[in-house]
Amino acid sequence: MAALTGTMSWFCCGNSWGPCGTAGHGACGTCNSGSYQHAWPNASAACFDITRPDRCGVSMTRRGCGFRHYTTNRCNGKRVGTTIADCGPQTDLWCGERACCGSVCGTNRIVDLTPAAFSQIGSLSSGLLPCSVDTV
Repeated sequence: MAALTGTMSWFCCGNSWGPCGTAGHGACGTCNSGSYQHAWPNASAACFDITRPDRCGVSMTRRGCGFRHYTTNRCNGKRVGTTIADCGPQTDLWCGERACCGSVCGTNRIVDLTPAAFSQIGSLSSGLLPCSVDTV
């Protein structure tokens, strides 16, 4: 199984849930903060043109709305399965950004999870954590 390593963050979308107020339903029209979903920087050609992970040296496969990825928090080994529901994060805004827990570090944002998904594998208060995402 191929995995991409970097960092993960979380974002609000859809209906009000936990720390989130009501927000838009994302590029796929299905995103909800209380669902196990994520934003992917290469969800479409238009998305890739905005997020530009390649500018940070990150190469990732194109996967569309509804594709399931498995994200692992590299700090504690916890893993969650989520489906693509939005475009993001805008990787090129944070080239070189780094998050560590002890000696485990990740560089460059590669995935944004909904709060429901992020809270299954990490604390929302941490905001940014090293991760790996299974890409096949």
